[in-house]
Amino acid sequence: MNITFEGKTVLITGATSDLGRVMARQFARSGADVAIHYLKNAAMAQSLKAEAEVGGVRAVIVQADVTKQADVESMRDKVAAALGMPQIVVCNAVSQYPWMTILDQPLEHFIDQFQTCALHNVLMAKAFVPDMVEKRYGRFIGINTECAALCNPNSGAYAAAKRGMDGIYRTLAKEIGFSGVTCNQIAPGWMISDRDRAAGTEHPPEAEAKIPMKRRGEDIEIAHAALFLASDLAGYITGAYIPVCGGNVMPGI
Repeated sequence: MNITFEGKTVLITGATSDLGRVMARQFARSGADVAIHYLKNAAMAQSLKAEAEVGGVRAVIVQADVTKQADVESMRDKVAAALGMPQIVVCNAVSQYPWMTILDQPLEHFIDQFQTCALHNVLMAKAFVPDMVEKRYGRFIGINTECAALCNPNSGAYAAAKRGMDGIYRTLAKEIGFSGVTCNQIAPGWMISDRDRAAGTEHPPEAEAKIPMKRRGEDIEIAHAALFLASDLAGYITGAYIPVCGGNVMPGI
């Protein structure tokens, strides 16, 4: 069964990141017009735009700081003017920081993670979900993490912020469910990316031995999950936190 998004527009925040670029490519290859958000990597954004257009779909690049309301609203206006309001929004952007114990982690790192993991999603919802609700169709998808469930040592700022993001998505799913708009999260494990392939670090034996499926996942497997949740096949799934991590996390009931 083929999933197609012809006639639809997707906006991906953090589209130039390891996972974001693969999602952008897969949505474009499935017929969607693509809004490519970036913060700093303009060269990758231009490359993704060119790839999408060669494939026959429309694409636009938007630069924004997703923790700032004015930037997010400006991004909304630029995307709407170029492609129309998106029916699919994938919130993938997140900032990087050095991991350390909670007792040693500077407070500014907790603030930064809250802004990029939780507030980012609030601002995106406020900017894009009302149009979906009005039209009675839309897919609001967040990229969470297995770390939110694992809560491993040194992940305190990231895990706390992503757990806050989880609360936002579950609540939003209940608030907008009446409209038919779905609101779901994908929780990647430690996925293989282009960076690993270039470095030859795809399969660390000790790490893979701890995963029930005994392998790291591929970045494209996150894209596949995003395409499924964005499709009409997932029209009755909302409020879900879906681990894509080879069984490393298994939410209870």
